[in-house]
Amino acid sequence: MKEKRKSAVALKYNKDNSVPIVVAKGRGHIAEKIIETAKENKVEIYEDEDVADSLMKLEMGMEIPQELYEAVAEIIAYIYNLNMYRGESHE
Repeated sequence: MKEKRKSAVALKYNKDNSVPIVVAKGRGHIAEKIIETAKENKVEIYEDEDVADSLMKLEMGMEIPQELYEAVAEIIAYIYNLNMYRGESHE
């Protein structure tokens, strides 16, 4: 069986955006570069293969579709709570 290539999707969400948008996405080497860049910039990384697969279908600059609101909201809440626990704020 062929091993599935790693995928990564970066979303941008702030109070100026009503809905998160896709700002980067890729598989294999590009995914590794997205993850490396996120780590270098102290951006939290959340791993969920199913959500990543769904987000990979979107075009760059697209808002996430309504059917992904709940899953992405859970990710944003997780990261927000993690940052609050650490005493960080990223608005």
